[in-house]
Amino acid sequence: MRWLPKTAYIQGSIWHRLPYGLGVVISVNLLLHPKYTSKGPNQSTMNEFSSPQRVRVLLPMSVGAAYDYAVPDGLRVEAGAFVRVPLGPREVVGVVWMLDPVLTIDPSKLRSLLEILPAPPLPAEAREFIDWVATYTMQPAGKVLRMSMSVPDALYPKAPRKGYRVTGQLPERMTAARQRVLDVLEGGIAQTAAQIAEISGVGQSVVKGLAEQNVLETIALPSEEPIPVPQNLDGGFELSEDQIEAASSIVDAVKTEKFSVTLLEGVTGSGKTEVYFEAIAAALEVGRQALVLLPEIALSSQWLTRFEVRFGVKPVEWHSDLGQGERRRNWRAVSEGHAKVVVGARSALFLPYSNLGLIIVDEEHEASFKQDEGVPYNARDMAVVRAQTGKLPVVLASATPALETLVNAKSGKYTHLLLPSRFGGANLPDVELIDLKHYRPGAQRWVSEPLIEAITKTLAEGRQAMLFLNRRGYAPLTLCDACGFRLQCPHCSAWMVEHRLSRRLQCHHCGYCASIPKNCPDCKEEDSFKACGPGIERLTEEAGILFPDANVTMIASDTMTGPKAAAQFVEDMSSGKIDLLVGTQIVAKGYHFPNLTLVGVVDADLGLAGGDLRASERTYQLLSQVAGRAGRAGHAGRVLLQTHMPEHPVMQAIKDQDAAAFIETETMMRQTAAMPPFGRLASVILSSIDAESLRNCSQMLARNAPHGDNFMIMGPAPAPLSMIRGRHRVRFLIKSTKDQNIQAIIGKWIKGIKIPSNTRMQIDVDPYNFM
Repeated sequence: MRWLPKTAYIQGSIWHRLPYGLGVVISVNLLLHPKYTSKGPNQSTMNEFSSPQRVRVLLPMSVGAAYDYAVPDGLRVEAGAFVRVPLGPREVVGVVWMLDPVLTIDPSKLRSLLEILPAPPLPAEAREFIDWVATYTMQPAGKVLRMSMSVPDALYPKAPRKGYRVTGQLPERMTAARQRVLDVLEGGIAQTAAQIAEISGVGQSVVKGLAEQNVLETIALPSEEPIPVPQNLDGGFELSEDQIEAASSIVDAVKTEKFSVTLLEGVTGSGKTEVYFEAIAAALEVGRQALVLLPEIALSSQWLTRFEVRFGVKPVEWHSDLGQGERRRNWRAVSEGHAKVVVGARSALFLPYSNLGLIIVDEEHEASFKQDEGVPYNARDMAVVRAQTGKLPVVLASATPALETLVNAKSGKYTHLLLPSRFGGANLPDVELIDLKHYRPGAQRWVSEPLIEAITKTLAEGRQAMLFLNRRGYAPLTLCDACGFRLQCPHCSAWMVEHRLSRRLQCHHCGYCASIPKNCPDCKEEDSFKACGPGIERLTEEAGILFPDANVTMIASDTMTGPKAAAQFVEDMSSGKIDLLVGTQIVAKGYHFPNLTLVGVVDADLGLAGGDLRASERTYQLLSQVAGRAGRAGHAGRVLLQTHMPEHPVMQAIKDQDAAAFIETETMMRQTAAMPPFGRLASVILSSIDAESLRNCSQMLARNAPHGDNFMIMGPAPAPLSMIRGRHRVRFLIKSTKDQNIQAIIGKWIKGIKIPSNTRMQIDVDPYNFM
């Protein structure tokens, strides 16, 4: 059996190795290489530093990831060391995972390590975390390790930079340019030629010419600028009593340096960020690193500014928009302990922290923390596991916590801290429902008369307003007006979405793009394609017609593509350049705009469609977050929700601002159906470009499906999106009681079954996406 943490809390399930007996230990032998799982009495995997004769090396690969190697005489190696090893005709880099493993082959046949790389070893708690994630998600450990080794160049130190400083000699002939260079270097400070040239306003040839005359001498400078260290500065405002009490509890957890989970729940605008900033300050005080996970890196624009005001510098960032050089620098800084505070997307959880002391998961309810491809995992849940392996506190912050988190808090497994009111005396906005059955906007219009009147009044008062529609593009469907032919993606079972700004049709699942055809492919009618339904581009077009004197700006993931664009958006909103904002969910969370007093939700029913078990919960969370953008300062806020179902429990809970009633109803429904967090789910998705092969494979799996009293395997059935990127898709859904080891059920089921080479199988434990 695989080593598991003594106590590891997971949303909706708790795995205990010793004291409580409520959970199970998962067998790692399900999918991993047999070499990797064998363990003898004299083997060791943690923190030893000795001179072993052989080692087991885990490679960042999806298959066959663990191999044994001999250690050359005189080479000292420790567990966690990054090493270069031969693999067939290639040389690859891996991590020493085990010292002196029991061998199943003749030791003389082992190939030797080639090199120990000059990088800090991967810490024991990081290796334990990788093992745990691999076991829980039923993925090869090498595939998980690859997420921690995402910057191979960072394993080698960067070459020192060449610097220049004065020698005290004067040039043969003094010029104005040379004098400026000497002025810059006055006092013996050494700088690179590029830095000197930029400051003094000369070309680098001037600097190098002075060096040739021995006026300047070269010295080796550190390879990169040092990472600035955050300082515990005065934030410029005083915390409320509720904030002080919550902060004190979290700070105590940081200082005890023990594992704990705290739910920090607070209404929008209550100052949750300022509370966990106190915990970050406490971690810095005791010399530990802190990690803050954000669901979308676009949220970090205002967050970074607030952090810089509080701590004097910006934190180290980790997200997909970083350049390769910055990723290398930041990975190395994390590994060496120079990065004291890291803010990033979910992948930041797998960085090789040398001394992690605190994890914050902001907006912990967000579905974007769930990764569906590659290694499917929920960063919120895995953050809890990472905290347990490192014996450190984790804080889950949200205005609308996930039901799984609330259930754990109610049971006492998590500490529950509550901020019931907005900071600074601001009030929550008034919420009103607009029944679209009574206030119909009219043909090809999407904004009702009551909402138009409210926006007109708001703009006349010099305030800002926002229209919210969580749908990108111009229209969700494009069809022929003559015959009804719909334009579908050739690679997916999904409709093409018109993006009028780029004059293209796009599939939002595989990214395929095409021009709108001149003639209908079916009936050959010319210029017959019409847009059906509203997207954010179409709504922006309507807003421009309704409010011609207003500065209308559209913000979506298509237009706000990174931190710089997000910072510009924040600047435009804060300075008042934007009167009417039209946005998707990317602007629904985390932002604070004091002059934004009105929010209009154009289609509040949008998220309720479909069979997703979390549809109501997600809609409630999203609408609550959107509503929370209004009236965050001293001005009264107002929220108008356009809906065809004003009687729906979600709409009533939003209108009455009664989160407790909604949570109680949702809890009862999930409990009755034995759905998470009161039961367990996993999905097995098969995909292939060959529909016949896929059907045969899925039928074979169905015939071999096990049966039991406490679990059931449903399927096979075509996935709701039955084709993506040209691959046909079939899914099974496994449902079990909470006390069942669902991984063991799946492992026993698929053991020995040969999956055709043209078919992929993806296992997703605790799925969020049912498409």
